[in-house]
Amino acid sequence: MFCYQCEQTAKGEGCTAGGVCGKQPDVAALQDLLLYAVKGLSLIALEGRKVGVKDAASNRFACEATFSTLTNVDFDPDRIVALIKQAVALRKGLKQKVDAAGGWTDYTDGAATFAPADTMDGLVAQGEKVGVMSDPNLNPDIRSLMEILTYGIKGAAAYADHAAILGQTDDKVFDFIFEGLAATLDKNKSADELLGLVLKCGEINLRAMELLDAGNTGTYGHPVPTVVPLGVKAGKAILVSGHDLKDLGELLQQTAGKGINVYTHGEMLPCHGYPELKKYPHFHGHYGTAWQNQKKEFGEFPGAILMTTNCIQKPKEDYNANIFTTGLVGWPGVTHIADKNFKPVIDRALALPGFPADTDNGTVMVGFARNAVMGVAGTVIEAVKSKAIRHFFLVAGCDGAKPGRNYYTEFVEKVPADCIVMTLACGKFRFFDKKLGDIGGIPRLLDIGQCNDAYSAIQIAVALANAFECGVNDLPLSMVLSWYEQKAVAILLTLLYLGIKDIRLGPSLPAFITPNVLNILVEKFNIAPISTPDADLKAILG
Repeated sequence: MFCYQCEQTAKGEGCTAGGVCGKQPDVAALQDLLLYAVKGLSLIALEGRKVGVKDAASNRFACEATFSTLTNVDFDPDRIVALIKQAVALRKGLKQKVDAAGGWTDYTDGAATFAPADTMDGLVAQGEKVGVMSDPNLNPDIRSLMEILTYGIKGAAAYADHAAILGQTDDKVFDFIFEGLAATLDKNKSADELLGLVLKCGEINLRAMELLDAGNTGTYGHPVPTVVPLGVKAGKAILVSGHDLKDLGELLQQTAGKGINVYTHGEMLPCHGYPELKKYPHFHGHYGTAWQNQKKEFGEFPGAILMTTNCIQKPKEDYNANIFTTGLVGWPGVTHIADKNFKPVIDRALALPGFPADTDNGTVMVGFARNAVMGVAGTVIEAVKSKAIRHFFLVAGCDGAKPGRNYYTEFVEKVPADCIVMTLACGKFRFFDKKLGDIGGIPRLLDIGQCNDAYSAIQIAVALANAFECGVNDLPLSMVLSWYEQKAVAILLTLLYLGIKDIRLGPSLPAFITPNVLNILVEKFNIAPISTPDADLKAILG
């Protein structure tokens, strides 16, 4: 196997004997084969678009299948095999429709004609031939740009899938996913062509996040500032980790009146700000701290645990019985809920002891999405004009277990008292409970939401730029980002598409970016690696 799609990849170079995430070589090969099969479907889908043929099932499947290859999503070989076969079946069905419409589909080899082997060993062998390093003669810079494009598409596909679950779709997103994946099969693409597609991926991801924002706020209301307890209540408990609001909403409905408290973990913390979710009295608070402690926290949790998206490394067998997955998430030995009937989760929670007593671990504030922040825009603007607020920092992104992420805690602690820190995604768990006070009633630490709520952060920045009649790059705003997996890649591409410069990225730079490609990003966008909090603050503030 060879995989370097996430920040924690072995030695900062690539996982070869097994994934640091727990992914085994057979699963890695099957994921590579699934992505190859979806690329074959993409080729036929693009030909179909030339003759007016589109297929809703293929559109949705392409997002779901691509999303399932994201870091820490699906480690179940049998489910991946089923997706591979579904990709081929959809491709064949779509080919018939395109043929009937007079389109061209006369591929004679490659991904568009790929036939899966009959055995698991055969499928793994096929996957080993189509992975990242399958062509040793490919120019490393071309490979780098192709992989950046691939990982950006994975992130955009994840957001598009979340949005579609809530009824929000746009053919423009599906069209690009097919276009981008098909392009990675073309070894004659130039660096400039691929860079153009990379930035277009950023544009499409912005649309995917906009769709998801519309789905979330249209279904559950716009987030409002909300105090969230970090302690627990005595009694039965279910912990929900991941990203999917619909799963949480369904669970809250199904647990109403059953004597079970529902807690969030990780990226689900911002859910407490949504009016249609916070109305449930048994939706209690947030449990746990940073990503790297998840295994310890989950092992200690005395209730059932529901995983809604990529949110943890492969769990240990000693607590598999307490863990349930939904959506695309899957691991061998863990019960999967395919139909959103959470009775097995509820029954398990009722059978477990729950918490013996109340505990109070303080509180945090959430709910500072774009509506909440822009509701006090006048106050913010006046504070900037009066110099009560000197600078804004967006300290955001993913968390992870690799050393170096204490940088973000120290950075936030050292941000001067006349500056505001905005944050989003799970990287905030390095500092989310810090008491930074306020500036004229405006909290100095503003939790904007989940990783996809980068859309809200962008809207806030654009609104401020409009108010000050300047560009976003001219605002007293700096972005200090942490990355871990492919949704972070997609968000970074969105920021680059918008022309945002001077982004600081860490804790290390992606292994899939070659020195030459990095030079392009530095020249065009002045992107830079983090150094030390003191040095970076001095460089930003002077």
